[in-house]
Amino acid sequence: MANNTIVQYVVIRGDLISKLKWPMGAVISQACHACSAVIHLNYKDSLTQEYLGELDTMHKVILEAMDEDSLTKLSEKLTAENISHKLWIEQPENIPTCIAVKPYRRNEVQKYFRQFKLLK
Repeated sequence: MANNTIVQYVVIRGDLISKLKWPMGAVISQACHACSAVIHLNYKDSLTQEYLGELDTMHKVILEAMDEDSLTKLSEKLTAENISHKLWIEQPENIPTCIAVKPYRRNEVQKYFRQFKLLK
């Protein structure tokens, strides 16, 4: 994948599965909620429109945050750097579960995600 490829980063809490024993389907739904929400919130953005226009060749990178603390710290960093994202907070439990970033060029945002590994 080229550095200027439009990509959407998704970061999911790994401890939802490993420690809190959430079913895989419930965890995947968190990522789906966050992705849908961030696309909706940034629908008129030109990169979002370009990303959606390449419907059959979309690129997503799914990463793992170790726990709630690492996820919320990432959200704070992204907010401070004006990187549009959605921190999904599952209700009614009020549990932060996932971050989805609006589509960006890979070279613009990759540096924020280097400390995270691919979700396995």
